[in-house]
Amino acid sequence: MGSRKRIRAENRKEQRTNQYFAVLKSCPTSPRKVRLLADEIRGKEINQALDFLRFSSRAASNYLEKLLLSAISNWQNKNEGVRIEDSYLIVSEIRVDQARTLKRIRPEAMGRAHLIRKRSSHVTLFLENLNEARQVEQVAEDNEDNINETQNNQE
Repeated sequence: MGSRKRIRAENRKEQRTNQYFAVLKSCPTSPRKVRLLADEIRGKEINQALDFLRFSSRAASNYLEKLLLSAISNWQNKNEGVRIEDSYLIVSEIRVDQARTLKRIRPEAMGRAHLIRKRSSHVTLFLENLNEARQVEQVAEDNEDNINETQNNQE
């Protein structure tokens, strides 16, 4: 492996340690149906999203609920000793992509055949801790203020 590839791989790996996510591959529901639910929970706090999914009558809500619980568990594994009640976790991003399509044939009258497409989807869910994001923004603002003050003092 070349040095550039290794450096990029290490950078990606380091960025992933700061992200909290879960991935669901080959969900046996069409992406269109899953996106309807994904749009509803995007940007919501995790308790509100869990309640919405728990009481939704759509079949895809069971898959998304398990996925959200998995993402919460991944957050807890990376943040041991931090209570989930103290942090403000939201569903920052949720992507629904198309997976493989199973093609089936349904016999019709007069020897014809119609194609049935059984679609499936890949879902990726990202969580974000708004308390951490606010702290990072606060540090960045403090650094900018310090830089501006030093520039003003030098003049």
